[in-house]
Amino acid sequence: MFTGIVQGIAHIRAITDRPGLRTFTLSFPRGFDQGLEIGASVACDGVCLTVTTLSAGQAQFDVMQQTLTLTTLGRFNVGDPINVERAARDGAEIGGHPLSGHVDFTATLTSIRQPENNHVLRIQVPAPWMRYIFAKGYIAINGASLTLADADRQAGWFEVWLIPETLRMTTFGHKQVGASLNIEIERSTQVIVDTVRDSVAEHLAPWLPALQKLLA
Repeated sequence: MFTGIVQGIAHIRAITDRPGLRTFTLSFPRGFDQGLEIGASVACDGVCLTVTTLSAGQAQFDVMQQTLTLTTLGRFNVGDPINVERAARDGAEIGGHPLSGHVDFTATLTSIRQPENNHVLRIQVPAPWMRYIFAKGYIAINGASLTLADADRQAGWFEVWLIPETLRMTTFGHKQVGASLNIEIERSTQVIVDTVRDSVAEHLAPWLPALQKLLA
């Protein structure tokens, strides 16, 4: 589990591609790898990856084809920056919200506004996922727990406002319009929405023929 509080920016030092598998070598910020062990989990732009090898200040991670397809990791190049967070320990303060590191989908950054001392991202979402997005709710973008400032369910977008500290600790300040972003929906919201939808569908099912006939 992760907290959604990005702990620093790593950089991709090497990429090795094999059939169905990509291996990343990441160099970490100073001190990030203290106590890190092979087999440990690290969220890399919100994707939970397992450490396979370690050296001073660096680690390797294997990424399978399904993950490369579902996330942005298949689009990275050597030198690119990436948000990183160590797995949460028992009793850790949850400064954001609990994350699994399992990305649900990718979304597109469609506009950037920069009011004084703020940085506003508008993000376009595939239609089926908008049902889980509510203004003032939580969402994880590239592993960062953020509050939804606004959402237009009909137009299919939401906005987040970033303070200077968030820009300093993450890669968001480097993102340009058109960038793809990893999104993880807040799980309790997803469970509630799906449960209500299934319940309504179950109770309405016997009445659907009559309702369809009436609407016709």
